[in-house]
Order: sequence, then structure tokens, then C-alpha cells
Amino acid sequence: MSSVFDLCQFLNSSPTPFHAVQSIKHQLIDKDFQELRESQLWETMRGGKYYVTRGETSIVAWVQGESFPDHGAHIIGAHTDSPNLRLKPHPNITRNGYRQLGVEVYGGVLLGTWTDRDLSLAGRVFIESANGLKTHSLLCDRPLIRIPQLAIHLNREVNEKGLQLNRQKHLPPILTKSQNWETDDALKFWLAEELDLDGSKIRSWDLSLYDTQSAECWGPNLEFIASARLDNLFCCFTGLQALCKSRSAKPWTQVLVCYDHEEIGSQTTEGAHSSFLEFVIRRLAEQTECRQAYERAVANSILVSADMAHAVHPNYSEQHDPNHFPQMNEGPVIKRNSQGRYATSAKTEAWFEQICYESNVPVQKFVMRTDLACGSTIGPITAARLGVETVDVGAAMLAMHSIRETCGSLDVDYLIKAFQAIYEEHLPVTN
Repeated sequence: MSSVFDLCQFLNSSPTPFHAVQSIKHQLIDKDFQELRESQLWETMRGGKYYVTRGETSIVAWVQGESFPDHGAHIIGAHTDSPNLRLKPHPNITRNGYRQLGVEVYGGVLLGTWTDRDLSLAGRVFIESANGLKTHSLLCDRPLIRIPQLAIHLNREVNEKGLQLNRQKHLPPILTKSQNWETDDALKFWLAEELDLDGSKIRSWDLSLYDTQSAECWGPNLEFIASARLDNLFCCFTGLQALCKSRSAKPWTQVLVCYDHEEIGSQTTEGAHSSFLEFVIRRLAEQTECRQAYERAVANSILVSADMAHAVHPNYSEQHDPNHFPQMNEGPVIKRNSQGRYATSAKTEAWFEQICYESNVPVQKFVMRTDLACGSTIGPITAARLGVETVDVGAAMLAMHSIRETCGSLDVDYLIKAFQAIYEEHLPVTN
């Protein structure tokens, strides 16, 4: 259960993509990975361990192979962001004696789950300094705000018609009734007090609401994990553990990429549509002084797009295809879609299944009901941009995009074991 405990610690310390990348960096530094910067010249060495960040919310880490580009890269990709509510630039609202905060919806939030929770704020604040802008991390770990539901006595049909929330009117959380918060600068000076800064120097912020309840195991045998942000910090964590545990000095380069902004389409400088991973591979290829090194590297590479999968819900089993019922605690799920919403092909499916079989890891398969729209991942985006063969996989979970999601405890080690095998084993399917 040590890996489960470590996952819970990772989840608790990572309420935003900014914090998640900080948590990943700390673990990489502990394993002697060296930081590089995109703005500088790189001189990497075979067998060296490196990482680079972009926008402080995306990260690529790798162990450089001995025979790159001829053996390409074994890549695991995930994303650091999760659906949430984000603070507006001018958030102060006063209504009927209450001080509230204006919020925007980020991604496909299951909105009703954000009501009646002990919420707080986390993210980063940008400060003017003599040397330009500086970033300060905020993680307020106590309940600060709340979105109370309307009592059933005032909304008699809520159980029949469901909770109806207007995003502009009903989502602003209550902060206080104190008159000290009536001014437009009230939040700015609260932030200054929290961070021990000069409030007049605060220029902007990137702050999200988050649930202060910690990640916990539950069930009579502690077989489940409940937490926010399992989608997709679970896969960031398991990919990171696999990279740190894998044996170095392989012919191929072992890569972990964790993008931001997957939940809103990936069309950003930190997202999967960006140049981030491509430029990393190109720079590694350029140092080999081999002809057509980048193209050869990509052709000899494989990508595992790691994102969570829908476990069958015992109360709503009709929402699944009857022949594809993924279960929690029964191993990684291979995801396929004939419309290309997942990047898995028959070839990459066979490859991943063989890797799991050889590693004594159970494997499952998921296809969406034919009459329901299918979600997507970074898999098709990265596969198309790089031209790299890809398989979409994940761990089965319930309540995806809720503020409190559930996954299986056993699947933590199952995915670490499968991902470690991907980093360490030769490709059983050749190009």
C-alpha cells in the first residue's frame, strides 16, 4: 500500500497543475534528474536524466538512450489539469449582505458536486519586483469558501428534475459577511497577507477553487481511493513512478510528458497541440549529428497516452457497451474508438496487451456505447502531430469529473508495473 499512500500525498499536494508540476519536479530532483530550460542551449549525454518545464504547468522528463535515434523513445503521456472553478480577474461580488467571488468554469465540471463542500483557493500569484515578475505559490489549506445549495423547502422539485445551476448566477461561492471585503482590492490584500507580500505589488493571479478534503482509501478492505483530480493526476503519478524506478542506460530514450489544458482542448502553448514534446525530441535528435535523426527517432518510437477510463457503474450499467465492462482493481484499460477519438490501433492494442501479459498485469478493454458520444485524450493529438504510433490506456474509475472521484487501490501498482515494463522492454511490434 506504500504506492497508494504516496499517490494520496501527491494528490493532496497538487490542487492545481502548477502544484502538480512542482510535486513532479521534487521527485525528479530526488532521483538526480537535471533541469534544462527551453531558452538555453542543451548539451545532454547518453544515459543522462533531464527534465524541462513550460509555463510552469507542463513538464517533460526523460532518461536519454544509448542508441537514439535508432531505438527511438518509449513515451508515456498524461495531463496535469482537471475540471474545476477558476477565479475571475475582478472576482468581488456583494449580494444581500454576502461577499462572494466570481468564478469561471474550466472544463467539463460535474457542477452539482461542487456544492456544500469545504472549498479553498490554490494557484499562483504574480508579483512585480525589481527584476521583473515573480511567481508565488498559494495553497490555502483551510476551508475558505462554500457554494451552499438551496434548501429543498424552496426547491421542491429538485429530486425529480435534478439540480439546475446557472453558471453565472448560482456558482459564486460565499466568502464572508465582513464589511472589510467591500472594496475591490480586498482579495488582493488578503492574498498579500497570506503570502506575506506587499499587496500593491500584486499584478495578477491564476487561482482555482479546490476541495480541502484529503484523498482517502475506503471500503472494508480499503480497496478504493476517493479524491479530487484522479483524472488525471493518477496517470501523472504512475508514469512518474515508473520512470523513476526503471533501470537506466537503455538503447531507447524513456520519456514522460505531462501536458496542461487537456480538459479544454489542448490548444495552448502548454497543451498537447503545442510544440513542446516535438521540440524536446528534435533537440535530442540534433545532438546526434545523424541524418534525418528526428524522423528516424519518431518512426522508432511508441507513445502510451495515459488517461482515466470509465468503470462500469453498478447502478447505471446500461450506459456501457454490454461486452466492454471495465472494472476497478482489474488492471489497465485499453481504449478504442472507430472515429479516432482514441489513438489505439489493433497493432498498438496487441503490443500493450502483450506487455501486460509478460508482466503479469491484467488488462481490460473499453469501447463506448455506439449511440453515445465518446470523449478524447492527448493520444490522437500527439499521434497526429508527431506521427508516432500510440495506444490509449488508463485506470478504471467512477464519477469522472466529480469533485470527488473514485478509483481502485490495486490499479496503482498495476499501472506502475505496466508502465515500468514499457520503459524497460524492447518493442514486441516493430515498425
